[in-house]
Amino acid sequence: MEDVGANYRRISDRISEAALRAGRNPQEIKLLAAAKSQNVELIRAAIAAGVRLIGENYVQEAESKSQVISEAVEWHMIGHLQRNKVKAALETFDLIQSLDSVALAIELDRAGQRSGRTLRTFIDVNVGDEPSKSGIAQDKVAELVERVSELSHLRVEGLMVVPPFKENPDETRPYFRALKKLQIELQGWKIPNASFNELSMGMTHDYPIAVEEGATIVRIGTALFGARKT
Repeated sequence: MEDVGANYRRISDRISEAALRAGRNPQEIKLLAAAKSQNVELIRAAIAAGVRLIGENYVQEAESKSQVISEAVEWHMIGHLQRNKVKAALETFDLIQSLDSVALAIELDRAGQRSGRTLRTFIDVNVGDEPSKSGIAQDKVAELVERVSELSHLRVEGLMVVPPFKENPDETRPYFRALKKLQIELQGWKIPNASFNELSMGMTHDYPIAVEEGATIVRIGTALFGARKT
């Protein structure tokens, strides 16, 4: 079995080193365990090591795992969320990182009204303009944010990005910088139900670069759990 505890400590050290290189406080960065296809035992090992954020790509998979994991963790939806899965998602997830359209925002807001809760979200931005990826185009973010400002049961707490894969991790830096620039711009709008304090960016291949560029959450799968189980 993969030594998840040792992996967690190694990742935490690299996060700290990257933060210090950038003049940041390492305590500002949270490690999210990207648990797609990973078993409950490994997830529990990550929690025992110190992980407090669990990310899943699929509603049904997260649902089955969360029913048997009783530890006090936050469940984050990090995959594309279909509108017909919103009701089920809200029963499992504490935060939706993949808000990517006005239509989804409206559906989430309606679900929030029905359940009597304000839903926490990040906007998923497709900074690389890749047709194969979900996420909203940068030039459509303003329209989405303006619409979100009118919704009573939705709160945007940050931005999320999955940049184009580059063999050299340093080549992802411009995409992370673009998201940071967008964050600063949006914070200047001072929208009542949007803070944009969080930047969810960086995965196994490039998370030290993301930390250097302002990430507050890094989504780590392979480096934490080992190769994905299929």
